[in-house]
Parts: sequence; C-alpha cells; structure tokens
Amino acid sequence: MLYHAYEFNYSMFKPLRQFATLGKHVFGSPANPMAYLPAGRSAVATCELVESLTRRYHKPEWKLPQTVINDQVVPVEPQVVAHKPFCNLVHFKREPGAFLEAAGEDAVQPRILLVAPLSGHYATLLRGTVESLMQSNEVYITDWINAKEVPFSEGKFDLNDYIDYLIEFMEFLGPDTHVVGVCQPGPAILSAVSVMSAADSPSLPASMTVMGSPIDTRRSPTVPNKLAEERPLSWFKSNLVHAVPWPNPGFMRTVYPGFLQLGGFITMNQERHTEAMKQYFNHLVVGDQDSAERHRDFYDEYLSVLDLTAEFYLQTIEDIFQKHKIAKGEFYHHGELVEPSAITKVALMTVEGELDDISGIGQTQAAHDLCTSIPEAMRVDYVQPGVGHYGVFNGSRFRQQIVPRMNEFFRRYFDTETESELRAANPALDLPRLS
Repeated sequence: MLYHAYEFNYSMFKPLRQFATLGKHVFGSPANPMAYLPAGRSAVATCELVESLTRRYHKPEWKLPQTVINDQVVPVEPQVVAHKPFCNLVHFKREPGAFLEAAGEDAVQPRILLVAPLSGHYATLLRGTVESLMQSNEVYITDWINAKEVPFSEGKFDLNDYIDYLIEFMEFLGPDTHVVGVCQPGPAILSAVSVMSAADSPSLPASMTVMGSPIDTRRSPTVPNKLAEERPLSWFKSNLVHAVPWPNPGFMRTVYPGFLQLGGFITMNQERHTEAMKQYFNHLVVGDQDSAERHRDFYDEYLSVLDLTAEFYLQTIEDIFQKHKIAKGEFYHHGELVEPSAITKVALMTVEGELDDISGIGQTQAAHDLCTSIPEAMRVDYVQPGVGHYGVFNGSRFRQQIVPRMNEFFRRYFDTETESELRAANPALDLPRLS
C-alpha cells in the first residue's frame, strides 16, 4: 500500500506542480516588470523550488557527446550492444575515423567492462568515471533497468542472476577484458570470476578492479553496515519491500522502491541537503545562474533513483551484509560453492578512499585475502588519501591520481597483438548484438 500512497501523493501534487511551473514562467518573463525586482525573483525562486521538490526525476541522459584524445576532440555515441530484461550493456563508441586519427599507433586499446552499482541510482552516476576512462580505453558499462519497468512475466532477478549477467557480458566481450566494479558489484564480480576460473572459461578477463566495495563489511563497519546487521531480514521484508502498482510495466513485481532508498540517502545527510536547498533559493534570488545550474545538475542525478527487485535486495542484505557469505567462503552460486582461491590467471586491483563512510577501509582489500592463488606480482592495492566514497570513482583526485594507476594496471595485462586478432574476427567498434 505504501507504493500506492506514493503514487497517489505524486498525482495529488500535480496541480501545485503545474501552478508552480506556470508561476515560474509568468514571474520570470522578460516582459513582466516584476522579473527585475527582488519580489519577482523571490517568486520565481519559490516556484522553481516547489516544482523541483514535487516532480519525478527520470533516468538522466549520458551527456557524453565527445572525448579528448591527444588534444583532439573525438565524437562519442552511447550504443546498446547487448540487451537483457534487467540490464543493457552500453558501449561508448568513439567515432572510428576521428578516433583513429587522434589515437594513431595507440588505436588498439584495452576493453573495459565497467560494472555500475545496482544500489539505487542509475548507471549515469558513473558519468565522470566513463568520461575519464574512455580517453584511453574502449569502455562498456552495465546500464541496469528500473525494476518497475520490467514486466512481471520476465520472472525473478536475484544476486545469482546478477552474477550470471556479468558472466554472460564477459563472454560476449571476449577474453582479456578488464572488469571494473564500483562499490556494490565487488562481491558479484569476485563470484563471477571465481565461477569462470573454476570452469576454466576461455573468456576469463585479464584483470578485475574493485573500488570502494563491501567484500567484507566486518572490517571497519560503517553506519549503513551496522544498520544492515541491527535488524533481522524479516524487518527489511516487512518494511521495505512493496508491490509495483498499476499502470507501471512491472505491475505486481515486488521491489525495494527507489523513493525509499532516496529517503534513506537524504536522511543520512539531512542538514547538508537542507542547506543546499537554501543556497539554491538564494542563488536564484540574486541571479547566480552558474551556481544554480550546478545545483540542478547534481540533484537531477542524485534524485533519480530506480527500484530493485525484492529478491536481489533481500539476498544482498542477507548474504553480503548480514551473513558475510563471500568473505567466509560460504556463498553458493546455483548450488556450487564460490571459491575465489580458484582465480589464478586474473590480475587484481583494489582501490579504497581514506575517508569512505560507505565501504570502510579494509572492506575492499579483503579481496586480496580471499584470492589466495593470484601471484603477488599480479596484485595492486591503493588507498587514495583525502577522499570519501564518491571520490573513489569521480572528481579531480580520481582523474589525476587514481585513473593513471588504473590505466597503467590495464596496460600491464594487455597484449596488443592478441587484441588486434580478436577485433579482426569481431570488431569491438561494431560488436554484434546479444540475442
């Protein structure tokens, strides 16, 4: 019923939202003398604030029309190259002619499978990550689909299905792909590569990079980690799982709704968000459009959330955050024990933020303790000073200090001749679609 109440409230506020939109145009019109007075600007700011607080934020656009390679601009087009019911695999295709001219002898570059977190926000949250990586790499990303948009007839989607998707995407992209996981995907990537290694898969990735990830949340537990352990699984199921209402395509599917996740995000930093809204109002009143636009850009992304399937959410809470099954060597994938010690040929890099309040120090490093068969020479562990969780995968320190280390790591396990042969048989610039 909570989801129905949410939909009802959204509909109920529609007249107010429309009135605020109208008021914004009326009071802000250049033809209205009030627009040039403090009272008029305050009215516009009030209307815009009301509109922004009551509207629904849909999935943002990628807004990555180009990249810069060797000081030359190269057009970029995001293309869906593989489609699954709960996820699209998106390739950031750099315009071949411009790319070849800009890259020159460095035209054959590592393939990156960037696994976006399925934990509330859309994959576009990693826009800055993609932007930095695609200057030196061929980048693909998992673009998870809002569960309320997936018809009930498509069936369930749990953590085991998530791992299956990763394995299928790695097989689709071919051997020697470099897999990068930001936050939530870490345990799933570790499991997928373990399963593939145990089966001696010919599509094993060359490396896996895990960033700010809850591999073992018993280490330096943070507030979200403690909250997950304080309540029984039954509490999460009773209070946070709801059925998708009609007329959404996923009608009757049980989900952990995005609006509940968003409420949790905001509650954790309520004072900061309240202050941000006050500053936004003041920027609008004084006409500081640059600051107001930066606010809009941030909150257009931050307030855009998606629903998670109930089975995926509950299994993640239980297996990763409460029972620590992967960390303890007790996690089973379709009845088979997942053994990270089976990984022998895949290089491992872990990245953590010194000030991370989501995945504490040591939680990601735990991957090294689990992957006991990876040679020491094939391991890299890096802790970035002065950054929190978001700074692990975005921002100036990510671009200037983390990305160069990642690129050096990718290049260390990158064979240009083998890559050229693979692309001759299956050109990465125009991959076939997955059936």
